[in-house]
Amino acid sequence: MYGLVNVGTLPSRVREYLMPTEEVVVGLRMHPASLWRPAILVLAGLLVVAFVTSTGLGGGVFVELIWILWALLFLWGCWRVVNWRFRYFVVTENRIMLVTGVFDKDVAMLPLTKVTDMRLNQSVPGRVFRYAEFIVESAGQEQALRRVPFVPYPRFLYQEILALIFPPKSAPPPTEKDPGF
Repeated sequence: MYGLVNVGTLPSRVREYLMPTEEVVVGLRMHPASLWRPAILVLAGLLVVAFVTSTGLGGGVFVELIWILWALLFLWGCWRVVNWRFRYFVVTENRIMLVTGVFDKDVAMLPLTKVTDMRLNQSVPGRVFRYAEFIVESAGQEQALRRVPFVPYPRFLYQEILALIFPPKSAPPPTEKDPGF
């Protein structure tokens, strides 16, 4: 399942970047649509290799070279899948985090108090397959967490983040009526 992750089941590679008292609101893996381009490239490469092999274009060395190139492309596609499995978007009551990396960890973080604007950009395929890109703006310089593509459950997550940024206003205290003297 690519979607919402039970906070207790967040991988240790994600939990290690949380403060002990930090409450996770949402933790999720990116939408598998992020794997479409690598999958299409690997399949297209396989079709080219199959065509070249079946038609006998070029010599034996050429065919072997094509297969080696496709094997490298296939390994690259597998690497993209592994990277997807290790990419988590986490929202806590204090911050937004994007944890990535298999061997080298990269943790991009933005405190919610620094968020000045947040856009939800959802393309037609995103609407069909239910993913979107979040564009987060903050005061000051360029931040590490500006664009977060392929976020699943975008409307739900957008509402959750907005509720954290703009907490509900409490009712104003009752005022005494002016007797009009």
